[in-house]
Amino acid sequence: MGLLVGSAWCLGILNSHRRFFLSYAAPVIWNLSMIIAMVVFRHAPLPMLAVWLAWGATLGSLLQFAIQVPPVLKLTGSLPLRPDGSNANVREVVRNFGSVAISRGVVQISAYVDQAISTLLGQGAMAAMTTAASINMLPVSLFGMAISASELPAMARTLGDGTAADAHAALRGRLDQGMRRIAFFVVPSAMAFFVLGDVITAALYQSGRFTHEDAVFVWAILAGSGIGLLASTLGRLYSSTYYALLDPRTPLRYALVRLALTTMLGLACALGLPPLLGIAPQWGTVGLTASAGIAGWVELFLLRRTMNARIGVTGLPRRLVVTLWTSAAAAAAAAYAAKIALGWKEPILLAFAVLGVYGSLYLALTYLGKVDECRGFLQKLARRLKR
Repeated sequence: MGLLVGSAWCLGILNSHRRFFLSYAAPVIWNLSMIIAMVVFRHAPLPMLAVWLAWGATLGSLLQFAIQVPPVLKLTGSLPLRPDGSNANVREVVRNFGSVAISRGVVQISAYVDQAISTLLGQGAMAAMTTAASINMLPVSLFGMAISASELPAMARTLGDGTAADAHAALRGRLDQGMRRIAFFVVPSAMAFFVLGDVITAALYQSGRFTHEDAVFVWAILAGSGIGLLASTLGRLYSSTYYALLDPRTPLRYALVRLALTTMLGLACALGLPPLLGIAPQWGTVGLTASAGIAGWVELFLLRRTMNARIGVTGLPRRLVVTLWTSAAAAAAAAYAAKIALGWKEPILLAFAVLGVYGSLYLALTYLGKVDECRGFLQKLARRLKR
């Protein structure tokens, strides 16, 4: 854990200098170390395999930290090992730490609450929640957290020059641009959870004791997660905007509202709905993720309303929202038809074919819909392929 904290420290410094690739690629080494440990010691008894996996995670943490240290030292030079209490910036970090930690970690805290409630829903419920959470965190991390982290230094810089009106206008521009980028990637992710969640889950997990029926069960939980996926990722960007304004307490208040709603709605939906509908208690897990999504939309509404009163109107254009959801729905319908027509039993091959159809059609439709983010994405992709 100490090594992972050191790695996060490196990430913060690199992000401040707009060096994003290494800090977000370094965790790959951590995962590879664990995978290699499990492959090398795969014939060990399960308890010993767990021990070797722990050592693989430790080694991976060390490598993840070590690979980031040289560029950090190149940027910062010598660093004092003791915190300088007389430094105003250090004191501000200490003051804001608790607020930021809770508001940034509300997604993980809410997930923990959901998993705790799932233990009341019968055998297999918590395992399915954990599996769905691992898939759900992928778009949150790739698009919500990554774009929010990369925008924070730029947002902070926009407030350093010019008049307050000019600074707020520049900040609105960065915020709206970031939201458009997030929505372009997260809307199709949510639609994939709704329509193709079984294909995704089966490709990742269906083997051994994990059956197709398990994949369908996780699909239902993923569909519930999709309800709040866009709200959660946009909410992280709004939180970064508040941090750029040196206001960590407003996101904290609304994060606590979200956490309270997640808990109350989760208990009501998970424990109350299955008996009313006459279904097995395990299906209350769908109510858990759906209620968490509703709480995420409430948090986003509060964040946006307060921000609009502070810097002016922000948000996604209605035409863009309609275009993205319509394109994703049409592409998902075609991909679902392809899944039925192919009828392949091999989940990985089926996923390549079906998700390939889905992604290609979504890009084509958003390109025809003149979505700037699609055209920019394809241009960057073409430049990389040309290199």
